Amino acid sequence: MVLIQERSRKFEIFRLNKATIERQMPMKPVNLLFVIAITLAIASPSIAHHSRAMFDMTQNITYRGVVTEYRWENPHSHIFITVGTDATDPSTVGSWDVEASSISLMVSRGWNRNTFKPGDPITVVAHPSRNGSHLVLLFYATKADGTRLYRAQHRYPSEAE
Repeated sequence: MVLIQERSRKFEIFRLNKATIERQMPMKPVNLLFVIAITLAIASPSIAHHSRAMFDMTQNITYRGVVTEYRWENPHSHIFITVGTDATDPSTVGSWDVEASSISLMVSRGWNRNTFKPGDPITVVAHPSRNGSHLVLLFYATKADGTRLYRAQHRYPSEAE
């Protein structure tokens, strides 16, 4: 193996033999397997990231309620809300887990860790779960002062305004 190294604009050529390489970079098979296992473990969450197929992206449902919890976290932030029995749409009554985007996407849209706190009134427009669970995908949220905050910059076809 030949290694070329630039040193003060002069090139020096080093001849490396197998013994030199092994002495400089000792890697036992067990260590190599450990490195591979750790790399795969770290990469797995991004590889296993789900699609939006679990949500009915053709529907936009409005939920008017109160924030019970706001989780500012990756890979998705969540807003937990409760919609009272006096709701205009009876199908929205109950407690809902509103899945938003990653912190980096939400920051770019004006969100921060203090955007909502328990007790804040909120209006959420979201895509319902196909299986009828109380997990919904956020399109946008409206604060009490009328500020509209979107989940992300990109839009799905049903999110045209």
